[in-house]
Amino acid sequence: MNIGTIRQNDAGIHVGKIATLTIAMTIALREVHSANPKAPKYEVLALSASRAWVHVGALFELFSNGTGEAFLNGKIEDPSLAAPLYISAFRQEDGSYNVVWSRPTRRRDLASEMTPKADDGLPPLPGADETASAGAAMSGEGAEAGLGQSSSEHAFAG
Repeated sequence: MNIGTIRQNDAGIHVGKIATLTIAMTIALREVHSANPKAPKYEVLALSASRAWVHVGALFELFSNGTGEAFLNGKIEDPSLAAPLYISAFRQEDGSYNVVWSRPTRRRDLASEMTPKADDGLPPLPGADETASAGAAMSGEGAEAGLGQSSSEHAFAG
């Protein structure tokens, strides 16, 4: 969803606006000059209520797998935001950028991926039999689960 536009002004500075239901900000991009190939292409600055530019994020230049076309990707963070605002900026024919937001995808549950499969050829874990017995006791299976007879004077109906 398009939430803003960034245009280059007469002074050559990329300036634009981002607007959602809860956010309305003027932003500017400041080019990062670095020899590090992993450095961001731009710092994102936002105009504060006191009319000062505040550093709120960074945009990295990425390339589309399908077309090879360049686009900018990053996030805006500020204590006033409940969560970071993940954005991408796509260059238009007139040289401006359309700014879109995206909700980050959730990481898969690593615990389920790290659980060994039953047929992985590994021996059983030490104490695995004890764990199975404890599970049977919790389910109320009693003597049939190999726990033996109760030494209680009272017989319980199950």
